[in-house]
Amino acid sequence: MPNGSHIMELPVPIGRIWNFVSDMDKWAPLVPGYIEHEIINDRQSTWSFKGDLGFMKKTVKLKIDITEWIEPTKVSFNLTGLSDNFAGGGYFEAEAIGDDRTRMTGHLDITAKGAMGPMVNAILKNFVPKTAQELTEAVGGKIAEIEGVQA
Repeated sequence: MPNGSHIMELPVPIGRIWNFVSDMDKWAPLVPGYIEHEIINDRQSTWSFKGDLGFMKKTVKLKIDITEWIEPTKVSFNLTGLSDNFAGGGYFEAEAIGDDRTRMTGHLDITAKGAMGPMVNAILKNFVPKTAQELTEAVGGKIAEIEGVQA
């Protein structure tokens, strides 16, 4: 299963991190290749983005199901491909390492299914870790911008 995690520290209290990541409207546009998203309800949304797999660019549509809201530390979600046969999940996790400092971890795993699955998964082994890092850094950067601090 192609996966990746990225950790960064921010000079921001954990509650401020939670205020941001607990609202999908705030971080969905930070997904690399973002096109659009639609909130279905407080636990479900659909996202469209352009994935650059090196040899091809592809518009992908995913359904996101929030599986856990654990305030103020974790948001977990499952991913289901609507345009392609993908499945996976991910999370944002925050750990207070001081009153005004938080370690934030972003994790993503995506697996292609079906006849093309093995070939696509070979490509996803590089794509998914890079995407997890880019998304985590984008979220951290946006939080730092809002809070007026250096990421």
